Order: sequence, then structure tokens, then C-alpha cells
Amino acid sequence: MKKIIIALFIFSFSLQSCKESDKKDIPAEKSKEISDLSIYNLPSKWTTQDNKEIELKSLKGNVLVMVMIYTSCKAACPRLVADMRDIESKLDKKTKKNVKLILVSIDPKTDTPERLKSFAIENKMNQQPWLFLRSSEENTREFAAVLAVNYKQISPVDFSHSNIISVFNEAGELVFQQEGLGVNNEKTIEAINREAQKI
Repeated sequence: MKKIIIALFIFSFSLQSCKESDKKDIPAEKSKEISDLSIYNLPSKWTTQDNKEIELKSLKGNVLVMVMIYTSCKAACPRLVADMRDIESKLDKKTKKNVKLILVSIDPKTDTPERLKSFAIENKMNQQPWLFLRSSEENTREFAAVLAVNYKQISPVDFSHSNIISVFNEAGELVFQQEGLGVNNEKTIEAINREAQKI
């Protein structure tokens, strides 16, 4: 009797371990697609300059070049916008279609979708590969922390903030950061083109 019970226990245990191994295979495949380091794990919702609501994971499959700005900024942000334009002008034409240039607002109260749209039009950035995003204050803070961007409101209309341009690969993993204004962007361009060629 004991032998039968032991045999049944071993048989049921082997079936259970097969089921568990089957279950483990599925997430393992998914984790290859999106790693723990991917921004596509963030559940936050964002609104574009065209007033469309998106999640960051909808951008998967593109190289993302991201910078955090606010449209009423008169100091660093115009320089950051110019730096992003300079990056765009140097992208490999063959793989540029695999790149999104994204400006994320740190001032969602002022930067409504309408304001982002008019800013995009004023700056001739209202077409591919440009994208403007805004979200809640909480989501913006969380995203800034991921990018290691610090910002602080210093007056009703002004913010002090880090000047960082971040490059993410097609899986949403950070691969390069450029810090400063008007700096040499050769390594940034190399990182973007290298990742875009992999797609």
C-alpha cells in the first residue's frame, strides 16, 4: 500500500512540476521581449500633442530619444530643443524611420495637448519622428526618476531641471545619456544609429 501511495505521490509531483515548468516558459519568453529595465513596464498613460492617450509600451520597436522640457521655458529648453534638432539632422537616413524623438513635459498643468500642439507647429516639429507627451504630475515625477532627471518648480512659471537627452533601444532599455547643453553629440548619434540598425 505504501508503495502505491509513494508511486502516486511521485507521479502527481512529476505532473505538477511539468505544469510549473510549462508556466515558467511563457514568462521567460516575455521577459526576453521586455526586461525589468524597460520603460515599457511603466503602466502610466500619456497624452500626445494630438490629444491621443497612449502607454509607453505602444512605442515598442522604435529607438526612443527623449528629453524633458516645458514649453514656457526661456533658458535651457530652447537649447535642448536645438540639440534634439541637431541630433535629428545627423541620423542615418536609412534607419531614421526606426527612431522617435520625444519631448516630455515637466509642466503638465501649463502644457496641455493644445499648448504642445502649438509649440510643435511653431517649432516645425509636428510631424514624424517628433512626439510630445504629457501626463499627471505623479507619472511625470516617476518617469523623471527613471531618466535620472531632477526638476523643481522655482516660481509659478519656472522650473530648474537637468539637461539630459536619453536614448532607449527598441526594448525600452536605456542605452545612452547625453548631459549638458550644446555638447558634442557624436556618441549620442552613434548610439542611436547603432540601435536603429538592429531593428
